[in-house]
Amino acid sequence: MQHLSLAGLSEDGRRLLMVDGAGQEFSLDVDVRLRAALRGDSARLGQLETKMESTLRPRDIQARIRSGESPEDVALAAKTTVEKILPYANPVLAEREHVARRAQGSSVRRRGGLDSGARTLGDAVAGQLRALNVDPESVEWDAWRREDGRWALTAEYSAGRRQGHARFAFDAPGNYVTTENDDARWLIGDPLQESEATPKRDDLQQARERRQAPPVAAEQLVFDETAPAEPTVDLTETAARVRENPAAAPAEPTEPTAQPAAEVEPEPEAPKKPATKRRGRASVPSWDEIMFGGGQQD
Repeated sequence: MQHLSLAGLSEDGRRLLMVDGAGQEFSLDVDVRLRAALRGDSARLGQLETKMESTLRPRDIQARIRSGESPEDVALAAKTTVEKILPYANPVLAEREHVARRAQGSSVRRRGGLDSGARTLGDAVAGQLRALNVDPESVEWDAWRREDGRWALTAEYSAGRRQGHARFAFDAPGNYVTTENDDARWLIGDPLQESEATPKRDDLQQARERRQAPPVAAEQLVFDETAPAEPTVDLTETAARVRENPAAAPAEPTEPTAQPAAEVEPEPEAPKKPATKRRGRASVPSWDEIMFGGGQQD
């Protein structure tokens, strides 16, 4: 390394004049970095170096880290190395870690007033995982600030065959969290939404199946018991007369035919019981009327 000695100051006062051992002259610009170095302000000097080598200001770097970006992503956007931005990213990363721990100690607002008995988010997660023989410490928590001022809280977990990325919303002033996806609801032991457990009904598909179904045969039709019944014949009086005079009963039922009155020996007419008419039923002639002919008026 070549050693230079201060020879003086330029006429405009903006450069230092330097000379080496061979008498060759050099100049050095007097800027804020040189002044910070002469004062021994190393922090200010580091900020200035990052600002000059990066397309992002330190404030922009911290804002992007606070909104959830990783140091690697910010370094790529700033066109610099991760080591150059870590002095500004580390304080914000520590803030995100602190918020994630605080959120685990907050209360959980569940849907429909559900209450699992757990007092905090951390208790609910621990109860769910320990029941499956999973260490709650295996969950990877992270948090970052959202545009609405609340904090997004995430939890990467693995429980047997189930792996998930749970998302919560943390309200720091109210000190409570709410679930934002099914992985988060499962992680705290809440029942999943109906849309995940029950498939949606396809009404259009059901209509197509009904149109394509074969017509129903007549014998498969269901009889409607509410329909009006056909009128029936009341044989009560006829049965009573047959029981009183079995010899007068015919061998088999035949259609009633009129017989000549002269060929039948008259018999004393038995007292008749008044016929009871039933609504909606046809009247049947008595046995005497069948044997002797004539109607009720005769």
